[in-house]
Amino acid sequence: MDNNKSNYNKNLKPLARNLRNDSTQGEIILWSQVLRAKKMCGYAFNRKFSLQLNETNMIVDFISRKLKPVIEIDGYSHNFKEGIDEVRDKILSEHGYTVLRILESDVKHDLNNVVRIIEAKVLELDSSPCEEG
Repeated sequence: MDNNKSNYNKNLKPLARNLRNDSTQGEIILWSQVLRAKKMCGYAFNRKFSLQLNETNMIVDFISRKLKPVIEIDGYSHNFKEGIDEVRDKILSEHGYTVLRILESDVKHDLNNVVRIIEAKVLELDSSPCEEG
């Protein structure tokens, strides 16, 4: 594994752009209120970021390429993809990414707790304290 490589897959850029334009309500809330413009402890996050890990192509909901946390917002459709999500999480983990799965309902109804969960993970990955943004 090359820790300096972003694993970005430019071939998936058009699909990622379409997914950004068709974001769920939970993704929009998390992006606009928490992750956009380095609001999360000063770290840049990307949304709908395309990766190629070995032979596997995927688009993750949110990622900080510097610390390598991946945030996946699990809405209704994930009720039918549990096995697929487990495989994706395993592949991401094998490449040094840390996956946080957050229920879309939690983003909509308990955003403060979601922020605390993400901040705790960022703090775990980088011991610098988060500053209020």
